[in-house]
Amino acid sequence: MAKQPATIFVCQNCGNQSRKWLGQCPDCGEWNTFVEERFRATQPSAAASFGSLRTTSPVAYSEIESQDDSRISSGIEEFDRVLGGGIVAGSLVLIGGAPGIGKSTIVIQMADKLCRNGTKVLYVSGEESERQIKMRGERLGVAAEKLFLLPETNLHAILGETEKLRPDYLIVDSIQTIYHEQIESAPGSVSQVRDAAGQFMLFAKQTATPVFLTGHVTKEGSIAGPKALEHIVDTVLYFEGDRHHNHRIIRATKNRFGAANEIGVFEMTNTGLVPVGNPSELFLQERPEGATGSVVTVCMEGTRPMLVEVQALVSGTKFGSGRRMTQGFDHNRT
Repeated sequence: MAKQPATIFVCQNCGNQSRKWLGQCPDCGEWNTFVEERFRATQPSAAASFGSLRTTSPVAYSEIESQDDSRISSGIEEFDRVLGGGIVAGSLVLIGGAPGIGKSTIVIQMADKLCRNGTKVLYVSGEESERQIKMRGERLGVAAEKLFLLPETNLHAILGETEKLRPDYLIVDSIQTIYHEQIESAPGSVSQVRDAAGQFMLFAKQTATPVFLTGHVTKEGSIAGPKALEHIVDTVLYFEGDRHHNHRIIRATKNRFGAANEIGVFEMTNTGLVPVGNPSELFLQERPEGATGSVVTVCMEGTRPMLVEVQALVSGTKFGSGRRMTQGFDHNRT
């Protein structure tokens, strides 16, 4: 009889493994993150099947050509700013954000801009059908002729189609929906996300194809899945914004090809995300002139200075001493 696979418990935050369920992870300290998974000691890795595309050999550092001027514009100025000046060939970019924040919107708008240059873009969707993507694209005014849609979640099938089509850019929406049939865990688990991201990384590096991954976020605001996911990719972008306002901010928390903590400001409209070239004007457009308790200051976000308004509101108190409260900066600096 074949030996049955063992049962292990894996932390969905850091990937720590345990033979029994634990309420708190001993590595990362998070609570209620252990999920039961099936484990095989001789489980074949999907990365090995894709690693045979091209054999590599050592290359002298002096013989490698510089790629400082080889960045490609995405067609969206604010998005290029966050990426460090444009898209780098063979880069793996992770875009995270809350549901409905605009992740799918920004990637399909970028795909439309890239297709205007005659390049092929493959859009892999694990959450929407091709008709749903088409409906959203018509609302955004997308008219790309070389944009190919693939509603698929099987990792092996996706890699097979990319090998046939040989796209210039690959977009996966989202990484938590992709699964490998040889791994006996649910899509979105640590094993599935780590293996899928590793294979897309191999595809990007071996074919010099830029790959964009979208990811869900947890209730704490971090990208769902193991922290190893953020270590694998080259760039991590966070989509931020308030659902009650139309403005969105893309913040780079990791970038191997540019400055980190750079931000891009967008406005959500009926026709998609519109870049905001002058955020200072946006932040100060509702400020009344000569108002008491209001002052304008300059702050740095990445490499760009911005003008923002700081308000001081004062109200009466029945206690002996007043209470100071702050929002947006350190209380000790007031």
